Order: sequence, then structure tokens, then C-alpha cells
Amino acid sequence: MMTFSFWHRATALLALCVLMLSAAVAAPDAPAAAASSAFYLKPADAAWVAALPVEANAATQAWMDRIPAEVKARSDAYFEGGYWLDLWNWVWGLGLAALLLWTRPSTALRAWAERKLKRTFFVDACYGAMYAVAGWVLSLPLSIYQDFVREHQYGMATQSFGEWLSEHVLNLAVSMVLSAVLVALLYAVLRRSGARWWLWGGLLVSGLLTVMVAVSPVFIEPLFNTYKPVEAGPVKTQVLAMAQANGVPADNIFEFDASRQTTRVSANVSGLLGTAAIRLNDNLLRRASLPEIRAVMAHEIGHYTLNHVPKMLLQMGLLVIIGFAVSNWLMGRLLARFGTAWRVTRLSDVASLPLLVVVFSSYMFLISPLINTIVRTAEIEADYFGLNTAREPVGMSEALLKLVEYRKADPGPIEEVLFFDHPSARTRIHQAMRWREHMLQGPAAASAAAAPAH
Repeated sequence: MMTFSFWHRATALLALCVLMLSAAVAAPDAPAAAASSAFYLKPADAAWVAALPVEANAATQAWMDRIPAEVKARSDAYFEGGYWLDLWNWVWGLGLAALLLWTRPSTALRAWAERKLKRTFFVDACYGAMYAVAGWVLSLPLSIYQDFVREHQYGMATQSFGEWLSEHVLNLAVSMVLSAVLVALLYAVLRRSGARWWLWGGLLVSGLLTVMVAVSPVFIEPLFNTYKPVEAGPVKTQVLAMAQANGVPADNIFEFDASRQTTRVSANVSGLLGTAAIRLNDNLLRRASLPEIRAVMAHEIGHYTLNHVPKMLLQMGLLVIIGFAVSNWLMGRLLARFGTAWRVTRLSDVASLPLLVVVFSSYMFLISPLINTIVRTAEIEADYFGLNTAREPVGMSEALLKLVEYRKADPGPIEEVLFFDHPSARTRIHQAMRWREHMLQGPAAASAAAAPAH
């Protein structure tokens, strides 16, 4: 009875938080629209582009000077606030793990599942699903602030609270299924492989990540957005031509209705093992010119052609294995010290999951600069591929200015290494302007300039 009383009180408190927050943001539409329009950067006209200096440093500075001071300040505040949110999410996770380890609901759930379900696999699956629910409920106040209130404050969200919450609940349902499968399989491996569980568990997670990359575009992402073929026209013709010329097995490109959730522009070439698809959101189609779309999609095609997804799966798989090895070492010591108080004395007990999550997530938090560098390196490679494929340095730079709406444009070098999983706008625009400078001053340009006029 004490267990259920605890959960009832916690749920009531969280429901009160939800109601208070929803009342505070019940009608954000008008302020959000005003903030959003003020946040947008006006596109360059033909005269400005014609006067753009050839020299890369001067040209880059010309692009950066187009960012109004108020937009830069707003973008910097939004992005830098994300640093603190990363920290608070980690601290919040520590608190959730401590709550579940030092109170009885977690082990009570495990004991109840053992009595009712008998088979260990189903016990672990049940615990995994309920752990997803507990994390969702206990993190709901932070999620509301981070993903709804704050996004409206900065003019990037387009959903009402009810729409956002219903989608958040759908995401919980997906998470419950995935958590049940992952936890059941991981703890089955942990029990059967003993001291080397970290190796086989890491290989299992790597395999599941690969499956998720392959099936997500087909079965999961359509739950949240509607995908339809892009209408016939220059965008479809030119993007398909670039894709097919670079080995992307696609005979169509798709748009999705991201505008129902956000004002951000985005695109991707996603999928694996025959599920690859070229997709761009309706914000990009509506707000970007054809040169910009060509530049963005050539970059995304580059990720596919350069095999970035398989490479990253291998790199992340190695990091997961190392993380599980660290977790195995540290959890053994923590369980020896506190296991009796937690009523969890074995790694193979599924009630050790909160401890595994907090130890592994702490490891991932600490190595986030390394993960950012891996991703940032791939983005730089895709940028160069995109420039050589689309040959649109001005279009690429114009598109990058749109990203300044939510990504800090000009960080310091250490800040960029530590916190950026994409190169900054200044870094990427400078790459584009260097490419442009070399093309304008290279042998082909010199030959064209020396050729007689017709």
C-alpha cells in the first residue's frame, strides 16, 4: 500500500505541475509568430551577391555581417541555454536513478512481475516498459519546459499544448515497446555471458541500432509526420539527378509536414539496407530558393554516398562497448557498497537498470565532446561533397544563415569543439567561400576569362 500511495502522490504533484505550466502557455500563438518573424533573416538580393568579395575571409565576413545584432543575440541565448539544459537533464537523470534505487517502487515492480509473469524474459520486458513510463512521468515537467515552453518563447514551435502532449504520449508508447525489447534482450545477454556481458551487450546494442536506422523511416517516423512525394518540377528533377548520379537508390523524393511542429528547416537521406529515402521538410521547400535546396540536398546525399551511417554505427558501437565495460566496473563497486540498501545485489537483476542507465548516461555525457567531434567531422566531409556536387556556394551560405535562427553562428574555437555536433555557420560559410574563391581563380576560370567573346 505504501508503494501505490507514493506513486499516487507523485502523479498528483506532476499533474499539478502540468496544469500550471499548460495554463501559463495556453495561448502562445500570437507572441510566437511575432518572435518567429523577427528571428528570420532576409535573403540576399542579386546586387548584394554580385558585390560579394572573391577573397574567402572578406566574403565570409560579409555573410556574417548580414546577421542583425538582435538575431545574433537571440540565437546565442537559445543555443547557450542548451548547454545548461544538457547539464540539467543529466542531473535530473541522476535524481531519477537515486529515487528509483533508494525507494521501493522499482524493486516492488520487479517482484510483482516475477510473481505474475514467471518467465524471466517477460519480467525484464515488463520492467523495461514500466521504467520508460516512470522516466516519462517524472521528467514531464522538464520536458514541458524544454520542448514546449522554451520552443514557443523562441518562436520555433507551432503546436498547441494539446497537440504537443498527444505527440509526446505517442512517443512514450513507442519508447515502451523499444525499451521492453532492449531491456529483455540486454539482460538475457547479461545473464548468459557473465563477466563478458559488456562485450556481447555492446554488440547487441550496436545491432539493434542498425535495425532502428533501417526500420525507423518506414515504421516509426510516419507516426509523427505525413510523407508524400514532392510535386514534379525543378526541385524534384534536380535533386533526383544529383542523387542518382551519386549512387543513391531512390526514384522519388519526399516532403514531410514538419511545419505542424516547428519552423526549422531540415532534410535528410535516411535509411539503411534498402530503406534509403530522400526527404526534406515543407519549411525548407517553402522558405528556400532552388540553389539553397540543391546545396542542402547535395550535402545530405553526401552523407549517404560517403557511407557516414555505417561508419558512425561502427564508431558508436565501439563507444557503447567501452561504456558498458566502464559500467560493469563501476556498477560492481557501487552494488558492493550500496546494493543491500537498494535491495539489488546482482548486475543480472533487472532492478539494476536505473543504476546502469545513470552510469552509462554519465559516461556518454562526459565523452560528448568526442561524440560531437565524430559527427562534426562527418558534417564537414558532407559539406565538401555538397559543394562539389551542387556547386552552389552562395546557396549553401544562404541556407546556413537560416540555421542561425537556432544555432549559434560564431562560437569560439574551444566552444565549437566541446559543444557543437555541426560546424558553426562561420566555419561552414568560410569553407563555401574558400571553395568559391578557388573556383573563381582556378585554371577553368582563367581559361574562361581568356576565351574570345562570341
